Amino acid sequence: MSDDHTHVQEFFSARAADWDSRFPDDGPAYAAAVGELGLRAGDRVLDAGCGTGRALPPLRAAVGPSGVVLGADLTPAMLHAAVRAGRDRQGRLLLADVAALPLRSRSLDAVFGAGLISHLPRPAENLRELARVVRPGGVLALFHPIGRAALAARQGRQITPEDLRAEPNLRPLLAGSGWRMTSYADEDARFLALAVRED
Repeated sequence: MSDDHTHVQEFFSARAADWDSRFPDDGPAYAAAVGELGLRAGDRVLDAGCGTGRALPPLRAAVGPSGVVLGADLTPAMLHAAVRAGRDRQGRLLLADVAALPLRSRSLDAVFGAGLISHLPRPAENLRELARVVRPGGVLALFHPIGRAALAARQGRQITPEDLRAEPNLRPLLAGSGWRMTSYADEDARFLALAVRED
């Protein structure tokens, strides 16, 4: 396992048990972001870096009982927390690295990634892997329940021009990885970038 993976696992393993209690009011923001994916009954969707599975209930509601909901995460402790919360009933949980997903090419309609991009060790390559598993015309949502400035303030740091989530950086990063950005919102109450899988 690479040092990047070890760092991510250590970071989230230490926080998994109380993760949901630290952010108890995020549910409506997750539901609203999922609503913007435009999912239909029967769609197949992946929550990439699903953590404790907070997006799984709204994803399941969007695709209905005939749809497929998968949650993939690198950290066993986060998946255990998802099971403790009962969210494994909303979708199938996979212990998997988003850099090498155990999924067929073009097998999904959409990918949802909450807080994902800042934890990708090789963003262009990793976003390309997400593109691989999504059909042409499928959708990617990169989400965070608060915007970049609010998150930086919470973490006691400044936003830098190199921030991957800044629109001038994210748009070409996505374009070089098989995605075309269709909308971008960076507000105090949320960050949400939507992109479509190119042919």
